[in-house]
Amino acid sequence: MPEPSSDDLATCRRRLRFRAWHRGTQEADIMIGSFVDQHLDEFSAGDCAWFEELLNQHDQDILDWMTGRRSPPKPFDGPLMQAMMKLEHIPVPR
Repeated sequence: MPEPSSDDLATCRRRLRFRAWHRGTQEADIMIGSFVDQHLDEFSAGDCAWFEELLNQHDQDILDWMTGRRSPPKPFDGPLMQAMMKLEHIPVPR
């Protein structure tokens, strides 16, 4: 499979940022969107494809996986989900 061009990767990253911040609930927007804001520039093409598939899942499922209420299924249990589960990216109100 050919590597995507930098333009393709940039387009994918813009799409992921938009989708991460427009989930439908404020909680999901903040939890998923803030992760993307902190890590998206480091995403490889493979990471972008993984995240694209993650964003096709229901918000409540993603939030349950992130908070440890339920274990993520095999396709989503990996380094990126582990980073999301740390919740270090979520802003703390002052």
